[in-house]
Amino acid sequence: MTGERGSATVWTTALAAVLALVGAAAVLVGAAVVARHRAGSAADLAALAVAARAVRGDPGPCAAGTAVAAENGAELVGCSVGPGAVVAVEVSVPVRLGPLGLLAAGGRARAGPVPWDADP
Repeated sequence: MTGERGSATVWTTALAAVLALVGAAAVLVGAAVVARHRAGSAADLAALAVAARAVRGDPGPCAAGTAVAAENGAELVGCSVGPGAVVAVEVSVPVRLGPLGLLAAGGRARAGPVPWDADP
């Protein structure tokens, strides 16, 4: 019995370290998931803003998407207006992941008018 004295302290310390690492990993994964959702939302809103301008025939519709993306904490990295005012946008949201550094979460979205003969 005297050879096992203090072993509970070692096991408790090891378990606490493992739990701390698992907790830190969960926080980092949570931050990445939140950033991905923010990027998706910013892309959706930017695509709608660009499509609204493109349908009206306003010059430079992607400027509206840039402004909407910026208001949502994102950067518009791609914007194209296709035939029929169908737009595609791509945004990037910075996310700080502690020791992994500053990374970017991306989001893409498309928007445009629905054709009159579309099946409901």
